[in-house]
Amino acid sequence: MSIASRGALVMVGFTLALGVTAPAQAETTLINASANVNQDMFKDYNALFVKYWKAKTGETVTVKMNHAQSTNQVARIRNGEEADVVSLAVPLDIDKIADADILPRSWRTRLGNSSVPFSSTVVFLVRRGNPRQIKDWPDLARWGVNVVMSNPKSSGIARWGHLAAYGYALRQPGGNETEARQFVRRIYANTRVLEYTAKGATATFSKSKVGDVAVSWESEALQAVAAAPDEYEIVVPSTSVVAEPPVALLDAMVDKRGTRKQAQAYLDYMYSAEAQELFVKYYYRPADAEALARHAQTFKPLKEFRVDQVFGDWAKTYTTHFSDGGVVDQVYDQYRNAS
Repeated sequence: MSIASRGALVMVGFTLALGVTAPAQAETTLINASANVNQDMFKDYNALFVKYWKAKTGETVTVKMNHAQSTNQVARIRNGEEADVVSLAVPLDIDKIADADILPRSWRTRLGNSSVPFSSTVVFLVRRGNPRQIKDWPDLARWGVNVVMSNPKSSGIARWGHLAAYGYALRQPGGNETEARQFVRRIYANTRVLEYTAKGATATFSKSKVGDVAVSWESEALQAVAAAPDEYEIVVPSTSVVAEPPVALLDAMVDKRGTRKQAQAYLDYMYSAEAQELFVKYYYRPADAEALARHAQTFKPLKEFRVDQVFGDWAKTYTTHFSDGGVVDQVYDQYRNAS
């Protein structure tokens, strides 16, 4: 036996004696850039996905969450901050990322239900007993009613609320743009402070005890009632908007990071039976019709409209309502100038 062979055997024996094994495969880390409102839900979803993926492939995946305002996430990602997937508040936010060639503009077609695995709607959170007798959108425009909401200029969730109120007015008999603007102007006149975030508005109403009614996503309102059923209840308006927070894979990012397979599976798994039930736990309406039917007691029926049915596409809607000088600025300035 040569000296080299004897040396190799000695090294093998030394390695085995120390219990040293071949290096383990490195873990894969996924990054989900998400809107603030879903922090707790994604903590549970991530644990569910990690367990599923380990059982299916044997690979350990770690999911890192990056939470911020939906509009802020857009700016960060366009400026190069890494993320494999996004879960944001409105479809336009992902369209803006697509405009930077980070994912294709056809992103809506790549997952079920137009890339919306769960949805919500806009309802009213009131104090137990509903002392101000809030029943529908016109009650928010009544003199003396104190409304709490977040600012549609900064909050994606607040944009759904603004469009729900505006759409209600447009869809009334004889409704038109002039009347709709005056209607939402009266609601803004009853809203002395517009919180920067949706969570901030909920905290102002529930923790600071400000206001008679909070305009809220159904998921947020149901969580507030579940946490304090003796303090709050929900009023479902006669008409509201289908609030569709979308998700998407960021192609340029996953190809750079080598995470496409895992990131795609992360999004696909949102449509699984287990994930759909988890979303219900956080009071989101599941995309799966059978799951939604099983939870009919939780999600009260109401007449809903989609943004494109009333306002056109999101780009047009944003320009008309939320850009500088748009409807929100106009009606809020009308209120301030009249004060």
